[in-house]
Amino acid sequence: MEKWVCTVCGYEYDPEVGDPDSGIAPGTPFEDLPDDWVCPDCGVSKDMFEKA
Repeated sequence: MEKWVCTVCGYEYDPEVGDPDSGIAPGTPFEDLPDDWVCPDCGVSKDMFEKA
């Protein structure tokens, strides 16, 4: 699974870790994140991320 990086703040979404604080389980690919998921550090939407 590929990691994705926020182009605004540099937060890295690692699918193996998920985003437990937002209810995203480990093993969740970036493509499967809900459409309303936002960067936990700066709050931008998924379209502001690019593959690491």
